[in-house]
Amino acid sequence: MTSKLEQLETALHATLGERVLALQASVGELTLDVAPSAYRETCLMLRDAADLHFEQLIDLCGVDYAQYGNTVRDAEGRFMVVVHLLSLRHNWRLRVRVRCPQDDLPLVASINDIWNAANWFEREAFDLYGILFEGHPDLRRILTDYGFIGHPFRKDFPLSGTVEMRYDPDSKRVIYQPVTIEPREITPRVIREPGYGGLGH
Repeated sequence: MTSKLEQLETALHATLGERVLALQASVGELTLDVAPSAYRETCLMLRDAADLHFEQLIDLCGVDYAQYGNTVRDAEGRFMVVVHLLSLRHNWRLRVRVRCPQDDLPLVASINDIWNAANWFEREAFDLYGILFEGHPDLRRILTDYGFIGHPFRKDFPLSGTVEMRYDPDSKRVIYQPVTIEPREITPRVIREPGYGGLGH
């Protein structure tokens, strides 16, 4: 008797064919890698094919692989979009990954018209990572304010940010100014008392 993961893997290969760049199972879930040129078409097939029927998008997010595991990433591309799908009909979950082809202008197709739930998720990935979604009807910032400079979830974005805002009583409005926080490194001090955690005296 084949498992549900094996059934899903067979259905994915049968329906998507050469569009499957990689398919791997980990912690009870399949991850499907697709090329940027096949991303939108693959998503349509995942939704509409009767053997798959992923009618629900659970999550979509960006990932920055500038440094991964404290090592510099290879030339595969820095940014990736990760989509989590659910098939209620078949009780299947699937993770779909697509790597953005250019680091300086990360761009993939929008899937907002395939799953409406992608709308705000794509805006969030644009806001936090600077990933552009071609065809999105309203791609603008959603978490930071419209005058914000940069993308705060990128690995090269400074932890303290670039500007800070405060209320100025003289002008009676909120103003922006350069960050006044001095960079510092905090080293925690560990104190172990005798008998701590029952580890002797």
